Amino acid sequence: MRIGIVGTENTHVDHIIGHLNVHEAGGDARVVALSGGRSRRNDTLASTGGIEKIVDEPTGLLGLVDAVIVADRHGAHHRDQATPFLAEGLPVFVDKPLACTVEDAQAMIDTALAHDAPLTSSSALRWIPDTDALVARTARGGQPHVVVTSGPADPDGEYGGIFFYGIHPVDVALRLAPGEISDVRTDTTDTAVTVSFTAGGTRVLVNFVKPNDTHQIPFHGMALTQDTVVEQTLTLDAHYCVPGLEAFLEMARTGRPPIGYGDLLRPIEVLESVATALRTQSADPGVR
Repeated sequence: MRIGIVGTENTHVDHIIGHLNVHEAGGDARVVALSGGRSRRNDTLASTGGIEKIVDEPTGLLGLVDAVIVADRHGAHHRDQATPFLAEGLPVFVDKPLACTVEDAQAMIDTALAHDAPLTSSSALRWIPDTDALVARTARGGQPHVVVTSGPADPDGEYGGIFFYGIHPVDVALRLAPGEISDVRTDTTDTAVTVSFTAGGTRVLVNFVKPNDTHQIPFHGMALTQDTVVEQTLTLDAHYCVPGLEAFLEMARTGRPPIGYGDLLRPIEVLESVATALRTQSADPGVR
């Protein structure tokens, strides 16, 4: 399987190339081409992974690859980057977040459906062993009544603000809490943003704590069922990108997305609501 990568500044790309090309741990899958033109970064990645093709524009990958990973750090670019490949029927993994608006996310899904092109996107935290353990322990108590997740996120970050890191705790929370999103509320302090909403029959709270130059809180999840409280610190090991990458490879081989398209939209719906509330509060500091 020949894989092309769009957006190579993300450190996730190092993990992907290491897993597939250096360690040859993804079966027949190899990264064979990068977009973005010649640069010190791309030359280093190509040398590390034995990658011969570097093209200037994403569409230059067409005809060279069987599947595509869009890894640009800024979700606002993902629709334009992913659409040409979806329109050609290629499997596409969009690294987190899928998009920075529901409109862009829905447009990618519509293109995928129109051209029978499997599409997926997720936070790496969705698939790590600690999240699997949290989900399994919660399931023993039945559908959770309340889910609380927390993690670092900078509302003023240069890569789409709250979307860039905020996707991590939101995606974990929504893995635990299926169902339609409603009653979304955003509250802020000088150091944190909290969004609360209902997902199906579960009340969800997600805490985004602003990091500083030296510290950030760990990712954490908690679920309350009828008679249990389950909590788990979500730790990223050296191979944290591998489970999500393997889910993509399985999708590329079978044509079956690992996450339903409705569930691709839900975290973007939540985060767009948060981003809208933050813009409103910025314009009128008296609004909280």
